[in-house]
Amino acid sequence: MGYSLAGFTVDGCDIAERPNYPFAYHRGDALDYLAHLITSGEIRRYALVHASPPCQDKCALTVGTNRSQGWGGDHDDLVAPTRALLELAGLPYVMEQPNGRAAIRKDLSLCGEMFGLGVLRHRNFELGGWATPRPVHRRHRGYVRGYRHGIYRDGPYVAAYGDGGGKATVAEMQTAMGITWTDVHEELTEAIPPAYTRWIGAAFLTCRQEVLV
Repeated sequence: MGYSLAGFTVDGCDIAERPNYPFAYHRGDALDYLAHLITSGEIRRYALVHASPPCQDKCALTVGTNRSQGWGGDHDDLVAPTRALLELAGLPYVMEQPNGRAAIRKDLSLCGEMFGLGVLRHRNFELGGWATPRPVHRRHRGYVRGYRHGIYRDGPYVAAYGDGGGKATVAEMQTAMGITWTDVHEELTEAIPPAYTRWIGAAFLTCRQEVLV
């Protein structure tokens, strides 16, 4: 949605069924689909590729609390194969991951406070084939509401993941992240706020215009 608001025509791909996805959509393995676009030459229809590989293998929550407690399952790290295909595509790209140990370059780090949102939702972005100045990470206004290590704190942000412990309701997540097209809990907890990709999309278009000039 953010890229659309920035002026792009968007095509999406996800291995899961996403009936709420508001743009053209292909259901299937994203790496297989990207490989098909490359080999068929269809990739040349696009200006930019954005990839968000599954983050559970290296995200801070998995490598911290969940793994230490023996919760969750095994997860594949798809960052390297995703990068290989993105580079083979020959287009500028964006690859997104949350804070944690994922082996991506942190060319950009965005936070909800930069956009006045009700979530912090820190996300890192590797930029391939283009660059843009990093925005200033604004100081947080307080805590994320909810329990952490048995202590409850109130604050101006909500936790848009999981259930219980003071975490956000579906309606709170929608409002906090600026997402209106889905009310599916799992889709909201996996999403990044469209304000992030709107900012990235506008930065890319500015970068491209500067190159043309």
